[in-house]
Amino acid sequence: MSVFRPGENCWRVERAAKAAVIIDACDYYRTVRQAMLQAKEQILIIGWDFDPRIALDRDDGGEADETLGAFLLRLAKSKPDVDIRILKWDFGALKTLFRGSAMLWIARLALRKNIRFKLDGAHPSGCSHHQKIVVIDDSFAVCGGIDMTADRWDRRDHADDDPGRMRPNGKPYGPWHDATMVVQGPVAGALGDLARRRWQVATGQQLPVPGETRPLWPDTIESWFEDVELAVARTNPCYKDNEEVREIEALFLDLIAGAERFIYAESQYFASPKIAAAVRAKIMDNDTFEFVLVNPVHADGWLEQVAMDSTRARLGAVIGHSDPDNRFRIYTPVTKGGTDIYVHAKIMIVDDRILKVGSANMNNRSLGLDTECDLALDASDASADRKRIAALRTSLMAEHLGVEDAEVEATFARNGSLVETIEALRGEGKTLKLLEFEKLDGTAKFIADTELLDPESSEMMFEGFTDRSLWSHLKTGARRFGGRKERG
Repeated sequence: MSVFRPGENCWRVERAAKAAVIIDACDYYRTVRQAMLQAKEQILIIGWDFDPRIALDRDDGGEADETLGAFLLRLAKSKPDVDIRILKWDFGALKTLFRGSAMLWIARLALRKNIRFKLDGAHPSGCSHHQKIVVIDDSFAVCGGIDMTADRWDRRDHADDDPGRMRPNGKPYGPWHDATMVVQGPVAGALGDLARRRWQVATGQQLPVPGETRPLWPDTIESWFEDVELAVARTNPCYKDNEEVREIEALFLDLIAGAERFIYAESQYFASPKIAAAVRAKIMDNDTFEFVLVNPVHADGWLEQVAMDSTRARLGAVIGHSDPDNRFRIYTPVTKGGTDIYVHAKIMIVDDRILKVGSANMNNRSLGLDTECDLALDASDASADRKRIAALRTSLMAEHLGVEDAEVEATFARNGSLVETIEALRGEGKTLKLLEFEKLDGTAKFIADTELLDPESSEMMFEGFTDRSLWSHLKTGARRFGGRKERG
């Protein structure tokens, strides 16, 4: 029986004729450009950010081809019947004003009759539009963590001196790890419905549904899964006539509760007390269960570091008190030269059986405050698909550890443990480092304990924070999952 329940932990379950996971933006940008070239009716780009100055393809020497803006102008001119819609979170537009030629590019795009660029401000104060979706003719779609903006492009080797990692202004940026899922078939139509709904909520305009779907799959990417069912799960805050949706939160909790052996996850943040409570309960109830999380060493930006890093430290300490065998581990990746790799991917793999990829992080904002969208695959009854999920996990671990896939696969086959495999293979150079939590000062501890900068809902943003506590979910979570006493 599938773990997915439409109306509870997902919105819809639809078939994908083909599906694959793309790791890092180098391959993604190349693939999405090839897909857009095949458009006949409609291209929907729904994102947290959008920068027309970036290059979608860069060669091994770091030389970039035409910018995203130039590509879209050329595409719109060569295909006047293709309707191109771009929706971007409105707050991010403030940054665009200071991005050199970015606003000029957006103005040029707006002059084309078949390109429409809009800002999405249809959310409560303090919330954001965080989905990253591209849909082409309801035939091909992308859903994941990668935006078409600056500072995202990188290759999987995350080389210290990759010349392609360059901002439009010519300044380099650090290594960046990300992921997204590409799909073909009815599930692409579901994402098209979601994108058109979002456009209508944000602009008041209703977009037409493409008249005819067809097989559309760029030759830049190999199909990993064929004829599979994918769940589409969402987060939407309560706003005007739109009810609150917390499907992703329910799916996170169901996946953790249903795990048997291990969970391998990658996330930008670990700051949700509900997820921490579920992990703690699973560790207390299952003496062999492991949870391995790959995080950036620090959140991006001072404010995020204060909020997310502090909460991560507090939650990690709470889980640690119930985990004497250290089966909950957070690792951070570094390059060969020791530079921290920023982890922006949002991936969860459960028992090499369930795969979830999307835009949602493990923090309160992603579970109830911001708009999010995840895709999930349950391969319980398909051994070939389970092998492909296992291969993805192996590949990700090998990428971070700086070793070959075969070495990870062989080591895991011997010991059956994610933790033991990582500990056996991590070393100098490109590797995973065990996260060491810093002792919190009074301010950081207060912010973490009151969830001041990462509230669970838009209403809680304006409630008295003295009535809130980081520990409430951990306490109720322990009771709900059986109330076993802490060990150790």
